[in-house]
Amino acid sequence: MNLSLDVAEFENMMSLDNPIQSSTATRWERKARQQTSGSLASSNGASQSQSDRYIPHRGGMDFDLSNRSLLSCNGQMGDEADVSCATSEHAKLLLANTLDMSTSSLTDASKPARVLAFKNKAPAPAEGYQSSVRVLYSAQGAKKETAVKTMRHIPTAPVRVLDAPDMLDDYYLNLLSWGSNNMLAVALSQTVYLWNAASGEIQELMNVESNANDYISSVSWIQQGGSHLAIGTNDNVVQLWDVQAGRQVRTLRGHTGRIGALAWNQHMLSSGSKDTTVLNHDVRIQNHVVGRMTHHTQEVCGLAWSPDGSYLASGANDNTLCIMDQASMMTLDAQPKHVLTDHTAAVKALAWSPHERNLLASGGGTTDRCIKFWNASTGALVNNIDTGSQVCALQWSPFEKEILSSHGYAENQLSLWKYPSLARVKDLKGHTSRVLHMVTSPDGSMVCTGAADETLRFWNVFGAEGKKKTVGSVAGENALSNLASNGKTLKTQGSALRIR
Repeated sequence: MNLSLDVAEFENMMSLDNPIQSSTATRWERKARQQTSGSLASSNGASQSQSDRYIPHRGGMDFDLSNRSLLSCNGQMGDEADVSCATSEHAKLLLANTLDMSTSSLTDASKPARVLAFKNKAPAPAEGYQSSVRVLYSAQGAKKETAVKTMRHIPTAPVRVLDAPDMLDDYYLNLLSWGSNNMLAVALSQTVYLWNAASGEIQELMNVESNANDYISSVSWIQQGGSHLAIGTNDNVVQLWDVQAGRQVRTLRGHTGRIGALAWNQHMLSSGSKDTTVLNHDVRIQNHVVGRMTHHTQEVCGLAWSPDGSYLASGANDNTLCIMDQASMMTLDAQPKHVLTDHTAAVKALAWSPHERNLLASGGGTTDRCIKFWNASTGALVNNIDTGSQVCALQWSPFEKEILSSHGYAENQLSLWKYPSLARVKDLKGHTSRVLHMVTSPDGSMVCTGAADETLRFWNVFGAEGKKKTVGSVAGENALSNLASNGKTLKTQGSALRIR
């Protein structure tokens, strides 16, 4: 070590004549160093921090095919040409794998199966496959139809709202019926109430409170006369009541499960049960069971006779819709004329068209959400629309070729549709839970809906402007006007129905 040089450097450093230098390089000096190191790295090939290796995607390569191509080149050309052939063949295979080109254009061999490729589409699902969570991600994604304009005014708010406490939140029950006598029957848990649309009076007809496990599961007025009401219970029986006399006249047995659906055809009463059977009762004779159909495999939740009494439609939780003619339903081993399996959820909503003979509309549950239209004579599907939400009930307009549907998840709305275009006329919202039940007044001017939010709402949706109004319709409108004006709680002793 040169001691004199070190002493000189030390004296130079300690000298106050020289400028003071920082140990940290300035910004321009650091930037110059980075640029210099970058240029040196590019001139030498690559920097040590970056890799210059090419890692191929071996999952998309067929090594057997590549080896065969190389061997075929070696068999056809000399040693010097082998290198060029192999290089050329390797370039072709590399290009085919990189750009996802078909190797059939480069060789006679079949196209190799790929484990992963960016341009290939996902495999299609099996035919008929339905995802269990389809409703959660597609209910709001349904295509919004353009509402068709109508010449009449359709009020968006209900005309009247009645409280209906203890109305059961059960999709498979039918708890509303509006008879030809202009009386609305409402089943609330263990009790049946009658609301007189003409006078606004409410009375309690019956209850099954003596049996703690029993409750009302269905109600249905007889078509002609309107003096008799059929009541299905969880105790597996159908009670027949004379409303004018205020007494029970018959008990119809034959089921081993609750009766969730009832439908009249003159003196014939059809009942659908959780025991999966449909029974035909002739209420005029002692041995009342004259027909039985056992084709369904789960609970029957929908029944409807055609207006001319030619066909009986039944829907069940097994996703099937059965159509039977009147003759077959008069046997104890009735076979459906048509078994329709297009729905993918429970079929509860059923409605026969008053405008076209043999035209039936059916609605599916949560995973189906469709309204389908059928020719009952041939069993052919003539029309279909995906509503985007659970279909709970259907009602045809008696004045126009329109159909009203009530829905559950997700908007709990009523939707009015034109037929056969199936254009959405209007959506009516007001219920805060799924609209399980829907009935029409005898004159067709009013629709009543019952929901799991324990309310009844009356809607003037079909409109009878310009139509010939019956005495019953005028009386019903007067009753609604009276309800709107008095503002009092309507109740009789023990009654639960009350005006809001």
